[in-house]
Amino acid sequence: MDEILRRQRRVKIAATLGPASDSRDIIKELFLAGADIFRLNLSHGTHVEIKKRFDIIRDIEAEFDRPICVMADLQGPKLRCGRFSGGSADLIEGTKFSFDLDQKLGDATRVCLPHKEIFQALKVGSILLIDDGKIRLKVLSYRDDHAELIVLVGGVISDNKGVNVPDVILPLAALSKKDRTDLEFVCNLGVDWLALSFVQRPQDVEEARKLVKGRAEILSKIEKPAAVEAFDSILEVSDGIMVARGDLGVELPVEAVPPIQKRLVRACRAKGKPVIVATQMMESMVNAPVPTRAEVSDVAQAIYEGADAVMLSAESAAGMYPIEAVSTMNNVAVEVEKDPTHRQILESARTPGKRGVSDAITVAAREIAETTNVKAICCFTHSGTTALLACRERPRVPIIALTPKIGIARQLTLIWGLHCVVTGEVERFKMAVVSAARAARENGFAMNKDKIVVIAGVPFNVPGTTNILRVAPVNEKSIFDGEID
Repeated sequence: MDEILRRQRRVKIAATLGPASDSRDIIKELFLAGADIFRLNLSHGTHVEIKKRFDIIRDIEAEFDRPICVMADLQGPKLRCGRFSGGSADLIEGTKFSFDLDQKLGDATRVCLPHKEIFQALKVGSILLIDDGKIRLKVLSYRDDHAELIVLVGGVISDNKGVNVPDVILPLAALSKKDRTDLEFVCNLGVDWLALSFVQRPQDVEEARKLVKGRAEILSKIEKPAAVEAFDSILEVSDGIMVARGDLGVELPVEAVPPIQKRLVRACRAKGKPVIVATQMMESMVNAPVPTRAEVSDVAQAIYEGADAVMLSAESAAGMYPIEAVSTMNNVAVEVEKDPTHRQILESARTPGKRGVSDAITVAAREIAETTNVKAICCFTHSGTTALLACRERPRVPIIALTPKIGIARQLTLIWGLHCVVTGEVERFKMAVVSAARAARENGFAMNKDKIVVIAGVPFNVPGTTNILRVAPVNEKSIFDGEID
C-alpha cells in the first residue's frame, strides 16, 4: 500500500466530487487511483452534501495517514437572462433584439436581463454572448435599463441561459450573497484552499481574504479577459491560480487560450505560486472509458509546462467513468515525466528567484541534488514557505515537506513534487534532520546508506527564514554519533 500512496509523478491531480463520486468507496478508489486534491463545487450540492463529502475525505485521510487537500470552489455571480413565453425564442441573424429590466416573459424581440450592473457597463459595440457563446449579439444603443442589440450569430435562446460580457469590466463583486454564505460555511468546515470565481481585479481577491481571515489559502480563477489583463496584480495578492480554460474559451477567441495558459503558468512558476490547469481536460470521459488523443495531448502539454496540478471536473463529478478518468490522467502524467524532454523544458523555463538567503538556500539544495547522489530534498517548514521555494526550483530528486501542522501539510499537497509528512515539533535543527531521515526511509525515498539534503529556517516557527542547509546521512545512528551536530 505504501508503494501505491507514494505517487510516481510530481504533478498533482485534482478530482471534483459530485453525484458520480459521492460514496466513501468511490472517493477512496479515486484517492488510490491518484487523486491528491478533492474539489468541492459550491455551484452544485447542498451544504449537507458538501459536508458529507468533506467528512468522507477526512476519514480516508485518517485511514491512510496521508494528508489530503480539499479545495472548495465558489460559484461566483451568475449572469442569466429571464424566461420566455413558451420557454424559448429563435433569434435570427441580422435582426434586432433587446434586453431590459422588465420581468414579463420574453419573445423573439426582447427578454429581461435582471442585472442592472451590465447596463451600467455597456458601450456601443460591446459584445454579449448567450449560452456559452452559441448566440452572439452586439450593442447598438443602451441606457440604464435597456439595451438594443443586433444578432450577429443566431439560434434558439431559452429560459435562464447564461450571459457573458467579455469586453467590459462589470461593476460586480466576485462574491455574491450566496458566495459569502458558502465561504463562511467551507472555511468553518476546514477546507484547505478556496477557489475564487469571477475575479476581474486584485480588489476581488483582497475582499475575499478579509472574509477568509487566514482559514484557507486563496486560489484565483482566471476565467475573464479582465483577469488576464490584470494578471500580474492578481497574482501578487493570490496564494495560487487556476487557469479556467472553459470560460476563457467562451469570452476570448479559442486560439488565444493556449498561449495565455502557457504565459500564466510560467508567471506562476516564476513567482513560486501554485497553478492548476482546469476545465475539459478529459471531457469525453464523461461518457467514454478512454479519452481522445487530443485530450491526452492537452493534459500532457500542461504537465510539460510545469503546472502544479491538472484538474478533472465533470469527468469525476458526473461522468460514467470517474475512477478511470483519474487513473488515465495519472498514467499520462507518469509517462510524460519519464520523457527526457519534460525535464529539459522544465529547466529551460526556470527563472532566477529573488536575491535573498532563502532563495539561495533552495537553489543550492537543488544544485547539490543534481551534482551528487543525494536521494531527496527534505524541507522542514512551519508556514510552507521553505517547501514552496524548494518546489519552485523543480529539482530532479523528490521533495519531502515535513511540518508539525496538519493544515500546512494539507495545503502543500496541492504543490508540484511535494510529498507531505506530518512530524512532531522540533526545537533544534539536529532533531529536524532526524525527522527528515526517518521520513525518507519510511516513505521509501532513501535507505540507510543514502544521503539527503535537509533545509530549514532557524529559529523555527518564523516564516520566511530559510537559512540552513545540511547534507545528512539517512542512517539515524550516524546522526546521533556526531556526524550531524
